[in-house]
Amino acid sequence: MTRTRVTFICTDCGNDTPRWQGQCPACQGWNTLVEDKVSRQPRSSAKSLASPRPRVEVVRIADVEGAASARWRSGIDEFDFVLGGGVVPGSVVLVGGEPGIGKSTLLLQIAARIVGSGKSTLYVSGEESAMQVRLRADRLEESSTADVQILPETDLSSILERVAALQPDLLLIDSIQTVYASDLEGVPGSVSQVRECAARLQRWAKEEGTTVFLVGHVTKAGGIAGPKTLEHIVDTVLYFEGAGDVDHRVLRATKNRFGGVDEIGVFRMTAAGLLPVSNPSELFLGDRVSHGSGCAVTSIVEGSRPLLVEIQALAARASYGAAQRVSSGFDQKRLALLLAVLEKRASLPLGQLDVFLNVVGGLRIIETAVDAAVAAALISTVRDTPISSDTIVLGEIGLGGELRPVGQLERRLAEAARMGFTRALVPRRNAGAGEKPPLRVTEIPNVAALLEQLFV
Repeated sequence: MTRTRVTFICTDCGNDTPRWQGQCPACQGWNTLVEDKVSRQPRSSAKSLASPRPRVEVVRIADVEGAASARWRSGIDEFDFVLGGGVVPGSVVLVGGEPGIGKSTLLLQIAARIVGSGKSTLYVSGEESAMQVRLRADRLEESSTADVQILPETDLSSILERVAALQPDLLLIDSIQTVYASDLEGVPGSVSQVRECAARLQRWAKEEGTTVFLVGHVTKAGGIAGPKTLEHIVDTVLYFEGAGDVDHRVLRATKNRFGGVDEIGVFRMTAAGLLPVSNPSELFLGDRVSHGSGCAVTSIVEGSRPLLVEIQALAARASYGAAQRVSSGFDQKRLALLLAVLEKRASLPLGQLDVFLNVVGGLRIIETAVDAAVAAALISTVRDTPISSDTIVLGEIGLGGELRPVGQLERRLAEAARMGFTRALVPRRNAGAGEKPPLRVTEIPNVAALLEQLFV
C-alpha cells in the first residue's frame, strides 16, 4: 500500500513545512510555499525494490584516485573560460535562462563539438520533437551535428535505461522541468519531481563518470524554477543573460565547484548559432558617439575579466509634476543616492529635472566602482558638454562626496589603454597603488573636483 505525505516546499530556499503559510518561516518570502506530495512505499516493499549497492569504504583523501582528471575542451573558448578551463568529466552543469535566449542552441553546439572531438553524446529533448531539433541543427554551422544522438523522451527510467546501454560521455537534458520519475506523484515540473530527477541524474553522473548538462527554466523573478536545493545538487550553475533587443548574450557562472564564480562569457546570437566574442569591450563600445554629452566610459570587472562599458545619462526639465528617475541596468536606489550627493556636495541642480540613466548593451551593473562614471555622465548632460572621448572614469562615491578606491585598478586601466584610452580619472587613494599605469592618471578626491577636471 502506497502512503502519501503532503508537505509544502519553499521555492526560494527549499525549506519544507507540514502546513501552508503565507510566509516562509525560514527565508521570510511571501507566497513561495507550494504543495509537495511524496509517495512512500511500505518498508517491506521499499526494501525489495531497492537495488543492491556496493559497500563504500572510508579512504584517505591522498588515496583518492582520479583527482586530477583532464578537462574536456568543448571547442567554444568563451564557454570553456566560464567553466574554468573546460568540462570536468562526471560533473553536473545546470544552465538557466529566459525562454528563447539560446540555451538549447548552445547545448546543441557543444554536443556537436564534443562529438567532433571523438566523444559520444546523447541529447535528450523533452520539449521538442526530433524533427524540431533537426531543424535547429540544420541552421547551425557545425560539421558534426549530424552525428549527435537524439532521444525525445521524458520518463527518467527510460532515459537512464538508454544511457546505460549507450554509455555516452556527455548527457544533455533539455529540460529538467519536463523529466519525471514514474514512481513519484506530482506532474513534471513540480518541486518533488524536479528535485528528485536532478538528484538521480547527479548520482548517475558520479557513479558512471558521465557528464550531465541540465537546462533549467526560470521563474518570473529570474531564478531557476524549483527550490534552491536544485542548485545545491549540481556542481556548476550557469545563467544566460541578455536583453531582447540586443544580439549578444552573457553566460555567467554563479556557482562552480571546479573554477571561479562570476566569470562571464560573451556570445553574439546569429542565424548560424551563438558565436563567441573574444573582445567584449569592443562590442560594448563599438557604436559609441564620442562627441555627445551625457556619456562616460568606465571599467567593470566580471570574475577575472575587465570590461569597458558606456554609461549614458539624460537630464531634462520636468514637465509634469514630480521629477522622474528612470534607470536601465543600474540600481535605481543607487541612482537616487548619487543624485542627492551631486546636488548637496557639487551644487548641481537636479531636483527639478527628469533623469534617465542607461548602461549601453543591456548589461546589469552592481559594482560601486562605476559611481564616478554615473556622476560624470550626469554632470555632462546637465552642462550639455561632452567628456573627452579618450577619458575613463573610475571610483566609488561616498555620502560625503568623496571618491573611494576601487579594486583591481591596474587591470582596469590596462584594458582601457588596450582600447585606446589615454587619460583616467581615479580616486586619490588609488592613484599611487601598484605598477605605473599605461595611461595618464589624474587624482580626484571628491565630486567637486571631478566636476572641475571632467572638461579640462
